[in-house]
Amino acid sequence: MSADETPNPWRVLGTRPVYENAWISVREDEVVRPDGAPGIYGVVHYKNTAIGVLPVEDGHVYLVGQYRYPLERYSWEIPEGGCPEDEDPLHAARRELKEETGFEASHWEKLGEADLSNSVADERAVWFLATGLVPGEQQPEGTEVIGMRRVPFDEALAMALDGRMRDALSQLAILGYVTRQMDGNPV
Repeated sequence: MSADETPNPWRVLGTRPVYENAWISVREDEVVRPDGAPGIYGVVHYKNTAIGVLPVEDGHVYLVGQYRYPLERYSWEIPEGGCPEDEDPLHAARRELKEETGFEASHWEKLGEADLSNSVADERAVWFLATGLVPGEQQPEGTEVIGMRRVPFDEALAMALDGRMRDALSQLAILGYVTRQMDGNPV
């Protein structure tokens, strides 16, 4: 353990399930906080890993758009989906790219991993670069009505920076891709 890491300062006295469905479970823990005071902590457990795909071709990126129910607005983002615990993340990425864009890719590279909203949830994200794209037909799930745009990569970067693209996984993938190129590691 490094000098800036401390052992767990929380003490769990008890836990109770609050809610569960096919995608998440929510629990409430009775705790003793780091300051010694009693408290509660609600935790959202995600049953799937968030998967993102950055499909890049000839200086362009393919974005998908859909209405996001929790946000009550339309969102442009990279193709994304969920990966159950028993599925390989790359397999899930291939599936999501095909479902949402119709594309299959001949080259794949894992670009990164992150914890999303780690103060209240354990959702983990993994994202990939997909190149060598071969077109096909979109196969969206019943919960999805998906639009698709091919935009110059610079425009996608501008969207990630100016707030037109607010999806965290999309921003991570786009900014990470740019950083790798700036570091001289073309992908």
